[in-house]
Amino acid sequence: MSETLNKLVYANSKYIRLSPNKARRVINQIRGKKYQEALLILEFMPYRPCKIIKKTLQTAVANATNNYHYTKKNLMIKTAFVNAGPKLKRFQPRAQGRAFPIRKPTCHITIEIAKN
Repeated sequence: MSETLNKLVYANSKYIRLSPNKARRVINQIRGKKYQEALLILEFMPYRPCKIIKKTLQTAVANATNNYHYTKKNLMIKTAFVNAGPKLKRFQPRAQGRAFPIRKPTCHITIEIAKN
């Protein structure tokens, strides 16, 4: 039982169709915050990545409560980061038979939480 006292619990979201830079802008706002505070921040920020990051955070908390019997009040975000995923490569036709490359970025979101 003493092994699970300060266990880090995490959740991953992979291959999300977002720009990593735009997702990092939101992740930086919640890093180091308590769970309830981070949830409020994500609820009222007007950016598209907030919904996906909120879902990932709730998954991490569900892992902590179900697997390790932590309470939601005592949880805080230890680390949160966004890595770049593979880029979807498409082509846009241009004048005179040329092709213009379009790179659609993806990202991987990881959130680790622990007890206070």
